Parts: sequence; C-alpha cells; structure tokens
Amino acid sequence: MAAGRLFLGVDGGQSSTKAVIGDAAGNVLGRGRAGPCNHASKSEGRSKLRIAVSAVIEDALEMAGLPVATGFEAACLGMSGGPADKRDLIAEIVRADAIRVFDDAEVALEGAVPDGAGAVVIAGTGSIGLAKDTAGTTVRCGGWGYLFGDEGGAFSIVRKAVQLALAAEEGWGDGTSLVDLFLGVTGTDSVNKAMHCFYRPDWPRDRIARLAPDIDAAAEAGDRCAAEVLQAAGRALGDLAVTVTGMLELPRAQIPVHYSGGVFRSRSALRSFRSRCEEHHCRVETPAHDGAIGALLLAYGMAGVSVLGRDLK
Repeated sequence: MAAGRLFLGVDGGQSSTKAVIGDAAGNVLGRGRAGPCNHASKSEGRSKLRIAVSAVIEDALEMAGLPVATGFEAACLGMSGGPADKRDLIAEIVRADAIRVFDDAEVALEGAVPDGAGAVVIAGTGSIGLAKDTAGTTVRCGGWGYLFGDEGGAFSIVRKAVQLALAAEEGWGDGTSLVDLFLGVTGTDSVNKAMHCFYRPDWPRDRIARLAPDIDAAAEAGDRCAAEVLQAAGRALGDLAVTVTGMLELPRAQIPVHYSGGVFRSRSALRSFRSRCEEHHCRVETPAHDGAIGALLLAYGMAGVSVLGRDLK
C-alpha cells in the first residue's frame, strides 16, 4: 500500500504497551500491543523498553500492511515513569522526523478529553488523576509511586490483599480465600512465605500487579475481604477524581470525569468509584479514546494536522 504521511502514537505502561498508526486524514491504519516498559535507568529496564517499543511498532505496522522500515512524520510516546530517562533511547528506536516523549498520564488525558475541559483517573499498575480546563491548563494529583502512593492501582490492591491474607493466617483477621490464592500462585505453604516471594527479582512489580484480577474474581465469588479491597480501591480512585477536579477554577459539574486502566474492569471497583464521584457531584463518563489515540492526537498536533471530528477507532 502507499504509505503517504504517517503518524505514530504509543502508550507505554507498566502492564502493557500499545501503539496506533494513523494517516494524515485521521484514519487509523494499524494497532499494536506488546509487553510493559517502565523505568530505563538500569540496563535491564533499557532492554525491556527497547524490546517493548520495537515490538509494539512492528505489530502495528504489520496490521497496517506496512514494512518494518516505515518512517513517520511525527511520533508521540507517553511513557510510564516519565520521559527523562527514555528520550535518547527512544530516538534510537523510532524512525520519525519529529519525536516527543510525554508521561503516559498526559497521553491518557489527551485521549480521554481531546477537546474542552475534563478529567481522567488512571488505574493500571499505579494510579493518578489529571484534569484540564478549556484553556488547556493541566493539574494533577497522586501518581506518587508504589512506595508512597498509587492507592487504588493494581499493585496497591494486591498489597492490601496480601496484608489481609497475612492477618487471616496469623489468626487476627477474617478468614479469606485470598490465603489459598497466594499459596497457589507462589507454590508455598504459608502466606508469610508467599509474601517473601514477592520481594524476589522473579516477582517484579508488574507481575505482582497482574494478580489484581484474581482478587476481583474472589470478590465476585463472595469473598468479603477481597470485596473490601476492591471497594476501598474504588473509593481511593474516586478521591483522586474529587481532588483533581477541585483544583480547577470551574464548577465540578462542568468537568466530566473519565476513567482509564485495567482496574476499572472490576465491577466492584468501578461501582465504588462512581459512588464516590457522585457523592461530590462529579459526572462520570467513559473516555473518548485510550492513551494510544491520545498520543496519536499529540503527534498530529506536532505536525499541525487537525483531525477533530474523526472517529479514530
């Protein structure tokens, strides 16, 4: 196929990396998906990022029927952990006349709210809230990382579930099926031993976070401790929405709140999130687009190409 002018958007998260390729008319030609990419300050992280970004672009090019050596007029990448330690490495990987690297939260906001005022709460491995007004002024809260924050994110969900399982095992907490869950995934005979497994290099943060859907399944099956964890996560994410919308000089009713990230696939977490938002008169809506499309929109903007009104599906 004739390539023409091509644009690339990439959303690189701690759980997965997504890419989308569009042409100058705003048509989405191909999408790709690959593994996580996060910090790149150490050699292992740089290798993971290089593999993930290369793979996701190749996947999108294959879907679009374009050769691997295809170049782009502009490329925008939103990266978990921030852009500072990734710009030079990405410039070596991506073939583009112009490249910009943002935080992944920024491309999620652009995708959720491509025009006007709005907010987005993101809950993947971690969590963060962002909002912008009609002038494009952006504010944010949360996103402090797994040591000091990220409440409501998948890693935080698993951490709390481990705490409740430990309490149950030691006899001072409620009984819960979470005990068997953690014994099963680690192949140990106690939650204490399972907890120590999670400190090992073979259990990195993203692998631990991927246990969150199992905790959601336990909640759906009637486990009260698991349900408590998911409900608390939803409330924490709702608090992010309430806080970040309050930072703008607009009435909350004029700032639609969008949500993005795998945690919101939990019905329990989403219900709790919606309830918390509604208590404070925040209007909850599904995002217009995902972070990869948000990155693509920013790439179009870099080249002065307007695609507002296009479907971009």
